Amino acid sequence: MSVRRFEPELPGSHRAIRPRSPAEMLEPSRAPARPKGRRRRRESGILSRWIRFFSSILTALFLVLGGFGAVVFVVQSQFAAAGPLQEDRTIIIPRGEGRLEIAERLEREGIIGNRWVFIVNHLVRSTLNGDRLDMKAGEFEVVAHASMEDVLGTLVEGKSVQYKITVPEGLTSQQAVARLQQDENLTGEISSIPLEGSLLPDTYPYSRDTDRQAILDRMAQAQQEFLNGLWEKRQEGLPINSLEEAVILASIVEKETAVAEERALTAAVFMNRLRKGMRLQSDPTIIYGLVGGRGSLGRPILKSDIQSKTAYNTYTINGLPPTPICNPGREAILAVLNPAATNALYFVADGTGGHAFSETLAQHNAAVAKWRKIERARLKAAAEKAAASPVATVPSAPPPGTAVAVGEQDAAVVASETPAGASAVRTDSEVAQSPVATTPAPVANIGDMPLPQRKPR
Repeated sequence: MSVRRFEPELPGSHRAIRPRSPAEMLEPSRAPARPKGRRRRRESGILSRWIRFFSSILTALFLVLGGFGAVVFVVQSQFAAAGPLQEDRTIIIPRGEGRLEIAERLEREGIIGNRWVFIVNHLVRSTLNGDRLDMKAGEFEVVAHASMEDVLGTLVEGKSVQYKITVPEGLTSQQAVARLQQDENLTGEISSIPLEGSLLPDTYPYSRDTDRQAILDRMAQAQQEFLNGLWEKRQEGLPINSLEEAVILASIVEKETAVAEERALTAAVFMNRLRKGMRLQSDPTIIYGLVGGRGSLGRPILKSDIQSKTAYNTYTINGLPPTPICNPGREAILAVLNPAATNALYFVADGTGGHAFSETLAQHNAAVAKWRKIERARLKAAAEKAAASPVATVPSAPPPGTAVAVGEQDAAVVASETPAGASAVRTDSEVAQSPVATTPAPVANIGDMPLPQRKPR
């Protein structure tokens, strides 16, 4: 009978494992590792690849963001840094130039240091603001060492250099158009002369290359805005029937006096004459009837001029002329709508730049005689000065503010072509013998524009 030896089995084993030595037998046995299946190895490999992929993506993204941040910092630093311009100057941006052309112009003229930095910042700011920040055309003032950020802000805001054109009170529409055409900073053509009295005299700011017609339209719009609501605020009992008639009379007042304090008195004289059915007998209406929108007669008024029958000559027509004779200013219009409280029917220059107002013809004739004396003394002094001078001179025109006598036809003083000038009435033969120069003043050429044919509405 054979003896069977005891052979211990290690846990987890389906068969006996023979220890190789007594020491190994005494040591605790190690659990065998779980066998790796094919599927688990495959899943582990796929997960590892995805982790490495996303890790690469994140690393690249961080590198790109870091690089982009560095570029943004450098670009922004240059954009906000002081520019190369050494002194203040103006830059003209023509109409129609794009972003690239403007940047090239700025760099070429030494206003910015790098066109691409300028363009990139413009693009970025346009995107961040949700709309395109257009750079405007025009003439702009750039200060010395202005940064690209300051230059861009100036062009985007469009705060261009402002010019001014002044159209004084009392100019005709034809004269106002001529003044616009003479301004070299304006562009474009004017299609036609506006209706007389439809423009508001004032000083109008504009940018270089503004269209002339646009300025004219602004003047007409300003007149309409000023007149709105004025008729309702007029003084009660005026002998005029509409705001249009008020503008016509205001144009006469504007041409009669250049003294602000006298406008309401002058308007009152004409109102009183209208109430009594008297003719206005205003000398500027004679001139307008003869030369129209040119405004200047170029010589003293003759006796034959006073007797001329035109639609505007208030010595020969009753009531108001058919249209204004100039473009009156605000104060003249307000004076007509609110004339002074006076019974005066006449006025004549008093030799001091103002006028003497009279209620009766006798008072007026005395004032006229006084003015004649002053005028003769002035002409005598001018003649003596001319005789004493080695070079012949011509007596100067009457000073501003010495205007027109308004009264009966035997009142001997009438206005010259200026809004506030005056000279004695002369017959045609007297003018021919007069040493005073009577060469007509040059009139600006305004082409073949049609003249207004109807009253302003």
